[in-house]
Order: sequence, then structure tokens, then C-alpha cells
Amino acid sequence: MVRRDGLLPAAGQARGRRRQAAALTSTELRKLVVACGGDLTGLRDRVLLLLGFAGALRRSELVGIDREHLRFTGEGLRLTLPSSKTDQEGRGTELGITRGKRRKTCPVRTLEAWLAASACDYGPVFRKVDRWGNIEHARPSGEAVRTILKGRAKAAGITVHSTERLSPHGLRAGFVTEAYMAGARDEQVMDHTRHRDLKTMRGYVRWAKLVTESASELLDL
Repeated sequence: MVRRDGLLPAAGQARGRRRQAAALTSTELRKLVVACGGDLTGLRDRVLLLLGFAGALRRSELVGIDREHLRFTGEGLRLTLPSSKTDQEGRGTELGITRGKRRKTCPVRTLEAWLAASACDYGPVFRKVDRWGNIEHARPSGEAVRTILKGRAKAAGITVHSTERLSPHGLRAGFVTEAYMAGARDEQVMDHTRHRDLKTMRGYVRWAKLVTESASELLDL
């Protein structure tokens, strides 16, 4: 971007103007789920969004999930991530996702319904669905996750502040925010999100702290 004086901004200034992803918590998730509808595409999108939130997953991790990475138990789901941003060696990481309190927003039950509807016994869990409802074997791209989120958010009437951006990363940020507000310990959150740096993880909870740790609570109002 060129400034009005014709000069290029410094590298630090350019980076500083990048908007942070708006945290999408369970409040927004419930609206997104309703907006997904009841067809196959809607079912797939519900799973994508719910699992992305409950697992604090990155886009690449979401679309990279195969049926072989899933193990269901009575309590929930054991999900294996063969590799991720913080696991460049490909050693693999296992996550636990419990069954939700509500059937409509339970990521595990919704995933089970999608696997049955898509007859997915192996290979990519998330697959493209054409306009006629035919399920293809090819997995969607990471960019497709962004497109899906934006489309469902528009249908749900979800908007974000002008200083933030609507992004799949907001599902991950929303998990950290909500877990923090519920009293989760730092190590609990970091173990689930696979953060290696405490400072980076705590950067996600700034929005929650604005409310829960505001000095305004000390006022006699």
C-alpha cells in the first residue's frame, strides 16, 4: 500500500494494520448451525464449524482429517492430527473432544451423522458436495473453509467490528476466549490448542479480559 505522501509504509507499520480475527464463541456457533440448513451441504458445514471450534483447529488441520484419524468412544471423540503448524516433524498429536450438552451443537454427534450420510469409511472426512447433492471424494481446500464460514455468517446475520475480520481463525480464537472465561487453566488450553508459547496463547484472551478483568468493576455504580 502506498501512503498519501507517495512513500511506502515501513514493514512494521504494514503488519500493524492487519486486523485480528474476531473471536467466534458458542453464541455465534449456534447461529451458524441454524443457518446451515438440513441438506447434505448444510450437514457438512455444521460439522466443519463445530469441529473447528471444539478442536481449536486450523484450516489445514480441518481439511486434512481422514476417517482413519477418528476414534469414537462413549464419552466423545479421539482425533489424531498427523501433523500441524507446531508439529513440523509429523510426530502426530491426539485430541479429545467430548460430546456436547445439546444434540444440535454437539460436534461428535454431528460428525457421526455426517459420516453416515456421506458413507465415509476411509479417506477425507470433509468432501466437496456438488449442486445436485453428489459427494465427491476430493477434500476441500483451506480457502474453501473461509468461503463456507463467510457464506454461513452472512446467512446468519453475523457481522464483526470494523477493526476485526471474519476468519476461520476466529473459531480457534473463540475456543481460547470461551475456555478462558470458563476458568480453564493456561496449561489446559495450551494442551488442546497445541500452542508452544504462552505469550502467543494469551494474546487470544485479550477480548475476554476486557470484560472479566476490567477496572470498571471496582467502581461504585
